[in-house]
Amino acid sequence: MSEEKDLVINSTRVDYVPDYEFLFEDEEMKDGKKGGIKLLKKLYGMYWKNMVVSTILFLIKHSPLWIIPIITSNIINIVSSGDIGSSKSQKDILINIAVLLGLLALNIPTHVLYSRYVDKTLRTIGAGLRNTLIKKLQHLSITYHNITENGKIQAKFLRDIEAIEFLNTHLIKSVIPSLISVFVAVGISIKESGLVTLFFLFVIPVNVILIYFFRRKMRKNNREYRTVNESMSAKVTTMLDMIQITKAHGLEEQEIAAIEQNISSVKEKGLNLDKTNSYFASTSWVIGQALSAVCLLFTSSLAVKGLIAVGSIVMFQSYFSSISMNVQNLVNIFPEMTKGLESVKSVSEIMLSDDIEDDRDKIPLRYVHGTIYFDKVSYHYPDAEVNTINNFNLHVEPGECVAFVGASGSGKTTIMNMIIGFLKATEGQIKVDGKPIEMLKMGSYRKFLAVVPQNTAIFMGTLRDNIVYGMHNVNEERLQEVIKMACIDEFLDELPNGLDTEVGDRGSKLSGGQKQRISIARALIRDPRILILDEATSALDNISEYHVQRAINRLIKGRTTFIVAHRLSTIRDADRIVVMENGSCVESGTYDELMAKKGKFYELKNLSDMTVHPEEVM
Repeated sequence: MSEEKDLVINSTRVDYVPDYEFLFEDEEMKDGKKGGIKLLKKLYGMYWKNMVVSTILFLIKHSPLWIIPIITSNIINIVSSGDIGSSKSQKDILINIAVLLGLLALNIPTHVLYSRYVDKTLRTIGAGLRNTLIKKLQHLSITYHNITENGKIQAKFLRDIEAIEFLNTHLIKSVIPSLISVFVAVGISIKESGLVTLFFLFVIPVNVILIYFFRRKMRKNNREYRTVNESMSAKVTTMLDMIQITKAHGLEEQEIAAIEQNISSVKEKGLNLDKTNSYFASTSWVIGQALSAVCLLFTSSLAVKGLIAVGSIVMFQSYFSSISMNVQNLVNIFPEMTKGLESVKSVSEIMLSDDIEDDRDKIPLRYVHGTIYFDKVSYHYPDAEVNTINNFNLHVEPGECVAFVGASGSGKTTIMNMIIGFLKATEGQIKVDGKPIEMLKMGSYRKFLAVVPQNTAIFMGTLRDNIVYGMHNVNEERLQEVIKMACIDEFLDELPNGLDTEVGDRGSKLSGGQKQRISIARALIRDPRILILDEATSALDNISEYHVQRAINRLIKGRTTFIVAHRLSTIRDADRIVVMENGSCVESGTYDELMAKKGKFYELKNLSDMTVHPEEVM
């Protein structure tokens, strides 16, 4: 309840974006339809004051539409009475017109106020849902992100949140007003004629039966359409990531054909949905018009018999049209409501995932010395039959540089991910400065850790933005020092705007070596106690590798460093080299010790030399 109270208090701030994560904690959220309805009830309950005020304003602003039929009926009855020339009749007409004009004058201010309350509520809910989803995505584990396609996540964030916003808009701006209009029209009709009202009430069950007839097929079509959309989004994301490889190998037509299959599937499912919606809309419209004609016949017969006044025909016809139109509106909104509730279920798939890094009740770290201890550690990925890491032991002292080598799949990157805290040991224990890593608050631990990956993450922005990413109030002197240490100063003068040069999408305006040196500067500026270099030079040419290696040598001084090495010549100065094979350590020692031993490392070194200098073995 404290979270809900905070949301209500802060919702008055224009810049406040709420967090609705606690709304997804209920087990019923796992049920698509019931969970979606329960979530909406909770959301609207939090903003009940806004809802009450907006309802009152709606009643005032909308009142002319309910009063006009009464005034029209009154004037027709006055005119048809044969007493139109009397002062009383003329006075009654003027009073009716004055009431109408007064209500019309109130419409503009009340409509503006109504829109302000409603729009603020809708915008706040939409922003809160996006904020909640982003926070959840940040807290989900790397394992979750590795097994979930980015395209599907993007589809949920963009398409499904938008569908939920449409659902909220329809509910607040269409469903609630339509229900109010129906109740008001029925209430006035009851006062004027109970017999006619009974006829009116016949409209509602007819439309309910119509909804019941179509709802299952509409729900099925919406689910299928959402699924193929997510699949296509994932395929397009992969296509964009692979665009260089595709073009380099002349595979454009194959990619186009593959995506065309997805587009065709989206088209097919979309047409099925459109077809169902079309039948639904046309059937409901025809039924509504037919009932309106029956209403006209019914009220006319009552007037002929003298049971109602002639003017009442127009009034009842107007109210019937209002009831029919609003019920029709509710019926037509049903497909969007179905789509919105399906999207709530889709978003809940992320929100209900328990594959998260939970820092609650964990130990915060104010400083890290850099002692890392692996004690009989084993790890296997979910659903994997064999361990990726087997009974691994390692004790690393602060400031020590340890390099890991081995064939692909030997477990090197898995160990790095365990040091970062992305993966938790399934057996054994990892300790940081004597404390089990699973007991540490990951956010505080990772502030003392930096990673320089093989595939450098460069985002759209300036070179400065990429270096100081996540840092605030960085001292310019410190920044210049880092730039020099990372050897960025060697190419900085070549850039048009120096540090403020835009680097392009994913650093497209920079070379591989330049991007890697930016990654090193990003690590340096954090002054980490633990450093991970994951094949940081393997994708570079010899000249770029030379510059980057110089920067790395400056970076590792005084820090506990773990290096995953592809080119074994780059780890000659490591304090220790760990040779991995099938998830186990098969050798460990200095470069010279391992070369003298002529074991597994010696074989790898010779293979590496043959790969780098094949002409020497010709």
